[in-house]
Amino acid sequence: MHFRRCGNSGIQLPALSLGLWHNFGSVDSLLNAKRIVRTAFDAGVTHFDLANNYGPSFGSAEENFGHILKDDLVHYRDELFISTKAGYDMWPGPYGYGGSRKYLVSSLDQSLQRLGLEYVDVFYHHCPDIATPLEETARALDYIVRSGRALYVGLSNYNDEQTKNMAKLLDDLGTPCLIQQSRYSMFDRNVEEKLLDKVQQKGIGFIAFSPLAQGLLTDRYLTNIPEGSRASKGMTYLGKNEVTALQPKIIALNEIAQRRGQSLSQMALSWLLKDQRVSSVLIGASSPEQLEHNLHCLNDLHFDESELNIIKAVLMG
Repeated sequence: MHFRRCGNSGIQLPALSLGLWHNFGSVDSLLNAKRIVRTAFDAGVTHFDLANNYGPSFGSAEENFGHILKDDLVHYRDELFISTKAGYDMWPGPYGYGGSRKYLVSSLDQSLQRLGLEYVDVFYHHCPDIATPLEETARALDYIVRSGRALYVGLSNYNDEQTKNMAKLLDDLGTPCLIQQSRYSMFDRNVEEKLLDKVQQKGIGFIAFSPLAQGLLTDRYLTNIPEGSRASKGMTYLGKNEVTALQPKIIALNEIAQRRGQSLSQMALSWLLKDQRVSSVLIGASSPEQLEHNLHCLNDLHFDESELNIIKAVLMG
């Protein structure tokens, strides 16, 4: 496993981290989840990323990961880097979402109980909350670190200006922002416009989620939309029309990957990791075999100029 420095901190993260957004909820097999986590840890993946609302049902991914920690990894806690988040809807009423001190502290307390932990390594504010003053959210994050509930804090889904403003407040409080987490893939490159430069200037690490564009950057959609896939279920973030429109690009990118001796998913991950501003890339997995397959992207992170130009032409076409 390759490790990369996270911003200007002393923390190093594995190039690939395991995200538990999908496949770790109460509707999923706990045995399969255990096998995925064990496979990841054995391969050197030390960073596991959660959120209070991951499931379904809400909280169940944390609860299941807590069982796995207790059963299999309890003696390795100091070798693990565990993160969770709060910001999106979690429970009914005015205190079950947002960026208030009330919500963030109580949500993290519940997360720690589900995980069976005394602290997490990173606690993220999961999304900006325009109804709450930035100063209140910053003070809540600072309190969370000073109270021992988290070692570091991070921001997720903040744009470049929001990140700059919150990072300044956190710096002034003496609890600097460790890391910024945003969506980034070949098909979603918004962070390249300003955010990646901004976090680098501020000494903040960056971790990418949805690097395979919800499965679009795999061989799953090369010819059609398979039954049981996310697109076939009409999920709002991955519609059939979107898949159909992108299929020519998916096919062209797959041909480039084959010439490199990689699968499309492996190349898509390698393409993100070519940028040293990226501290780590979050990958999900539905099976140990899928995880192992994508870990092989680390065998070739080099792209020559002609490959990059061809990929750029495909993406802009």
